Amino acid sequence: MTRFPIDRVRADTPGVESVVHFNNAGSALPPEQVVDTVVAHLRREAAIGGYEASAEAGPRLDAVYDSIARLIGGRSDQIAVIENATRAWDMAVYGYPFQAGDRVITARSEYVSNVVALLQLRERHGIEIVLIDDDEHGQLDLAALEAELGRGAAMVAITHVPTSGGLVNPAAEVGALCAAHDTFYVLDACQSAGQVPLDVDALGCDVLSSTGRKYLRGPRGTGFLWVSDRALERIEPPFLDLHAAEWTGDEAYEIRGDARRFENWETYYAGKLGLGAAIDYALDLGIEASTERLQVLGAELRGRLDELPRVAVHDKGIHRGGIVTFDVAGTEAVVVEAALRDQHMNTSTSTPGHARYDLAARGLGPIVRASVHYYNTTDEIDRFVTAVASL
Repeated sequence: MTRFPIDRVRADTPGVESVVHFNNAGSALPPEQVVDTVVAHLRREAAIGGYEASAEAGPRLDAVYDSIARLIGGRSDQIAVIENATRAWDMAVYGYPFQAGDRVITARSEYVSNVVALLQLRERHGIEIVLIDDDEHGQLDLAALEAELGRGAAMVAITHVPTSGGLVNPAAEVGALCAAHDTFYVLDACQSAGQVPLDVDALGCDVLSSTGRKYLRGPRGTGFLWVSDRALERIEPPFLDLHAAEWTGDEAYEIRGDARRFENWETYYAGKLGLGAAIDYALDLGIEASTERLQVLGAELRGRLDELPRVAVHDKGIHRGGIVTFDVAGTEAVVVEAALRDQHMNTSTSTPGHARYDLAARGLGPIVRASVHYYNTTDEIDRFVTAVASL
């Protein structure tokens, strides 16, 4: 493993002193720099007023878009800052000009919020949802995808790193196939931003959505949307306000030309600045170095749990990240989660209702999700595995 400044990172993260936090795919522990940025802006709002504080912070707020652009390889005018990844995804997909009979391709590992949205769009527009099965490794089957693209599709919408396991889907290979078939490609990067390097050109997507609170270690209530130039031409936001459009006449309006058309006027300014601070922190560490550490820690936790006699690990895929899912024979997942929390160890529970195409299809009930971050340590893994073994 490349030398990683773990002592400095843990010193920047006060929460590690009180908890073993393996719920980073839920919401990571923010570094002190993020907390200070958010609190400082809230204090400034209290001192001079909210409108005045945002005007004063104008250049720093604009710089957040530049930071996101550096993170994912896009341009700042292609980026909208939105309150979460799901709403960012919704703004793009609900704004797509679907016609009855359009085929939308998705994967077995897709998350509940995205699938529910597609089901609603099927009711509204008469689209057809096409589900791609997994290959023998448990990732999206690229051969099956290519065959379905050959039959025609309006959109491919998949999640890069699903919520229900360590899988990292082959997003760039999907992008190449979509480009070959001229198919619009929406990538949910909710759990991959900050966990793996992202480059929208290499990924070949038209739309990328993400959140701030997970592997970027930003505040809750923050996220972003990146849209390609083609997407800007094709998608109209499903709703508009005075930020997204200009009222040009008594019965006329004009939608703004950049990606901020997907934002709305009232926003979480302190959180936006905190998101920028989180991304700057991640860029300063280096995404590649962070990814390497995450993958090593994830593999170690996965392997150690797999050695326990009553524990079954359920992660799939050729490439795996820092999310590890498992269950303990004879003990419900929520009981395991609660018992670990009593020992100041945070996990979460993934239910079949969150990933019916995946977990329910595999006959799995609720499972424990332990998601590590680069600030975690092998000592924490030792303590965690010992605690699981005691159950």
